[in-house]
Amino acid sequence: MRFFLQLVTVVVASFLAGQAVRLADGSVWLSLAVGVVVACLAMAAYYGVVRATEKRQVTEASGREAASGLIKGTLLGVAIFAAVIGVIAVSGGYRIVGLGDDPFNAVGLIGLMAVAATTEELVFRGVLFRHLEKLTGTWVALLASALVFGGLHLVNKDATLWGALCVAIAGGGLLTSSYVATRSLWLPIGLHFGWNYAQSAIFGSEVSGSGAQQAILDSQSTGNALISGGQFGPEASIFTVLAGVLATAAFLWLARRRGNLVPMRRKAGPTGLGRPAEPASKLAQ
Repeated sequence: MRFFLQLVTVVVASFLAGQAVRLADGSVWLSLAVGVVVACLAMAAYYGVVRATEKRQVTEASGREAASGLIKGTLLGVAIFAAVIGVIAVSGGYRIVGLGDDPFNAVGLIGLMAVAATTEELVFRGVLFRHLEKLTGTWVALLASALVFGGLHLVNKDATLWGALCVAIAGGGLLTSSYVATRSLWLPIGLHFGWNYAQSAIFGSEVSGSGAQQAILDSQSTGNALISGGQFGPEASIFTVLAGVLATAAFLWLARRRGNLVPMRRKAGPTGLGRPAEPASKLAQ
């Protein structure tokens, strides 16, 4: 019951946040303000429902770690995407035409991407992965939640099965492993935001088959779709998959060192679904 209450709360909050951002579309400053505010409200809704249903401190959404996690995650997300798009460009899959027609639009995209990153992380890492991990352990939960995360992107207008699989492997793996390594939602939210913002607002690329935005740079996708990602965008590039796998491996290595991996459970715990998962370091004590 805890799982369903949390899922419904976060999904409703995500829907309302999306509607608010759409209403603000067309005004750069309003989009920025509304996006940031509703992203904070969505996090508050998650915090409140978890606190109420699990009767515990919501450590994964601790305000003390917010600034550090968001800044580190954003910088890392921008850096990883910049590295990937650079390799794609050198390989002939991306080129910059010039400055965008409306580079100031990048300011408004901060709000839009803040909402997208926050709400998706709350649903997929905060609720889905966390509850699955309690039942199955880290590895199965990571695989299952990543596949669902990738599958959701099939609803986008230029979606492809290959693109969705790339999102599952690179995006789902990277974002989930960053949560496992830190046991905090702030780093994956920052990573998600930084990646999407760099992709849409800076480099002017297609985002997960949902179209391109007016960005700082005017760019074109060229050449082999396996390299460029084609209409789906750079997330369907083989270089994105490679970068995602490497970053995921690094975070999982860090999680293992910190004792944050949860082993597979043969039997469900007596308290049932919803209690925070016990990392291996605590189980061994």
